Amino acid sequence: MNRLTTLLTIASLVLLISCKKEQENKETAQTPTRSVSSKPFGTMPDGKAVTLYTLRNTQGMEVGVINYGGIIVSMTAPDRNGKYEDVVLGFDSLSQYLKGNPAYFGALIGRFGNRIAKGKFSIDKVQYTLPVNNGENHLHGGKGFDKVFWDIEVQPDSSSLKLTYQSADGEQGYPGNLKVEVVYTLTDQNELKIDYKAATDKATVVNLTQHTYFNLSANMNQDILQHQLQINADEFLPVDKGLIPTGELRKVATTPFDFTTLTAVGSRINQDEDQLKKGVGYDHCWILRGYDGKTNRKIAELYDSTSGRLMEVSTTEPGVQFYSGNFLDGTLTGKGGVVYKHRTGLCLETQHYPDSPNQSAFPSVLLSPGQTYETSTTYKFATR
Repeated sequence: MNRLTTLLTIASLVLLISCKKEQENKETAQTPTRSVSSKPFGTMPDGKAVTLYTLRNTQGMEVGVINYGGIIVSMTAPDRNGKYEDVVLGFDSLSQYLKGNPAYFGALIGRFGNRIAKGKFSIDKVQYTLPVNNGENHLHGGKGFDKVFWDIEVQPDSSSLKLTYQSADGEQGYPGNLKVEVVYTLTDQNELKIDYKAATDKATVVNLTQHTYFNLSANMNQDILQHQLQINADEFLPVDKGLIPTGELRKVATTPFDFTTLTAVGSRINQDEDQLKKGVGYDHCWILRGYDGKTNRKIAELYDSTSGRLMEVSTTEPGVQFYSGNFLDGTLTGKGGVVYKHRTGLCLETQHYPDSPNQSAFPSVLLSPGQTYETSTTYKFATR
């Protein structure tokens, strides 16, 4: 009897230990860990292999980045039920990006984000001429950083990717050899932090930004007009017919550009108003409060009430270009075969002001040898 009892006790202990280990294995398998994975994403015409790197945090959020253009091809965020879904626009294949990315989906933008009037500017009385690619103006660096191969290094903490690119003196008409470094960091607080750094051997102008289109509903068949937006800005920059700032700093109060409180994007977008007509909606730069060139302060919120997703934007920059996807017209087929229709996504591009090289009253974008260009922007996701 004692022997039988002993055997039963041992069997029970073995079964208990086995069940406990199985449960621990299940919990481990279900708990996301911080990681970086990679896989091929095609080959460029010059033979360079493009890789898709996917950052994953301990919450389960993922961000996918490719060498070509430093493009963010995917970004997941949780809804109020904890479901992670992709909330950015883009393409499924490298060939689609190479065929042309006229909307600049997810791309790193440089040397100069936004427009430079007539593609001309001067430094120390020397005039530089850039290619015009947006009417009579220069936009987003011409054949810019969104169309080049970036070297990518996975950082030891498994939460960051360091992208580097050397822009040669004279590239797209810009002076100076410019060494550029961009670090994408995915934190365990569901933040994507983007740190920009650049140095030059000759005086030049620099204004880097990121051109991701967001749709927090994760339903890319749905527009963003019901998204609610708040921008910490009391003024914006009116533009001429070519979307070049006139130089005026106009108060947002009593205008359709007042987003000082959460306001539906579509609530005033079709008003009979001169600036909305020129931008075919919102395609303007807001002058952000609290700019000192160093502080990474919260400057905007974007909220989708259907999914409960909330995105907070922080930056060290003086301005943000809010673009409401006005030129998406159903001619581009994106991920999963979804046709991107009018205003399917919106951009919040943190930056210095458009045409700054030609407008001395604007914060300077001049970078000289011995100086370091440094800016930072964070997109943080939560629910409400």
